[in-house]
Amino acid sequence: MDVNQAKQEHLLALKVMRLTKPTLFTNMPVTCEDRDLPGDLFSRLMKEDPSTVKGAESLMLGEMLTLPQNFGNIFLGETFSSYISVHNDSAQVVKDILVKADLQTSSQRLNLSASNSAVAELKPECCIDDVIHHEVKEIGTHILVCAVSYTTQSGEKLYFRKFFKFQVLKPLDVKTKFYNAESDLSSVTDEVFLEAQIQNITTSPMFMEKVSLEPSLMYNVTELNTVTAGDSGESTFGKMSYLQPMDTRQYLYCLKPKPEFAEKAGVIKGVTVIGKLDIVWKTNLGERGRLQTSQLQRMAPGYGDVRLSLELIPDTVNLEEPFDITCKITNCSSERTMDLVLEMCNTSSIHWCGVSGRQLGKLSPSSSLYLPLKLLSSVQGLQASRCGERDQASARHSNPVPFGWRALPWPRSLSSWLTV
Repeated sequence: MDVNQAKQEHLLALKVMRLTKPTLFTNMPVTCEDRDLPGDLFSRLMKEDPSTVKGAESLMLGEMLTLPQNFGNIFLGETFSSYISVHNDSAQVVKDILVKADLQTSSQRLNLSASNSAVAELKPECCIDDVIHHEVKEIGTHILVCAVSYTTQSGEKLYFRKFFKFQVLKPLDVKTKFYNAESDLSSVTDEVFLEAQIQNITTSPMFMEKVSLEPSLMYNVTELNTVTAGDSGESTFGKMSYLQPMDTRQYLYCLKPKPEFAEKAGVIKGVTVIGKLDIVWKTNLGERGRLQTSQLQRMAPGYGDVRLSLELIPDTVNLEEPFDITCKITNCSSERTMDLVLEMCNTSSIHWCGVSGRQLGKLSPSSSLYLPLKLLSSVQGLQASRCGERDQASARHSNPVPFGWRALPWPRSLSSWLTV
């Protein structure tokens, strides 16, 4: 990864090495049966091998650690660490040594040097050492630029630099899906379910330390990734949260608007910011990585100028017996006052008890009105109906709200009604 410049004799030598944790030494055990020609030769050799685990010589993993033999892979979210050493190979004293390390990405150039001050002098066979760290936040090509300037004893100022190119890879594939709560009750209509699919696209397993959703100021979040067992909750993925290469794991979150936003109609509409995912993992011997997604956005469902939702409705009712429901009418407009008229439409099985076409009065912007109503069912079984209102001034109708219940036959006795 070293891009050589034109050769020039310099008094100083620059060496750069990436700092990574070692790996466990692996060997290839060779075994045979005692009746084979080698007999117990292989077994004795493995027992004498210092790299094998005593008592478990046939395991591939040993007790020794291996230093990295190449640059290896760098993944987005990990910390890049490098050791920089400038050594005086000459027999003379060098003065005013300045070592500078920059990291060039596709969008910016970062200074990673711990100090920008020059070293007064460097004697023969002495060196200047520095360790740099950087949390990688971009994928693609990165170039580490190491520059050294110094002054010789004769007063000549010299300068050279080296380039080290490496690729930053993507460790995880994150996909998100939004689901609106499938309910007509206003208490849960604005609930949003977020499904996050996380896939390990590296070649080694990961320990998923944390996967959380940081909601925006408009929402409260509830994680749905645990199963309640007694007094404590257990992760749905088990106690050992490992993600094997190319495996995918799904996380689920429920977001509810905060009361101060839920009460204000029209605030949560259009494109809204939900929040961002915070993912922390560990690989190999505890190397840590962290990723944060950009702000997740969703298109909130549109309700028009007037929104009609159902606040209260019984699950079961008696046949040909009036029952009560409560509706909530919300003016989603932020500018206009609505003059509402209630219209009731009967069906072959559902009949409204009340006056249709009556005035409901004016409804100011971003305000709500609770409306109690009576219905009567003339047919048994599951029933559905629709209710709507319109703005008298603009003749605009709200979206009719479907709702349903189960109609039971008229009870002949108390005991028979209770057994239904």
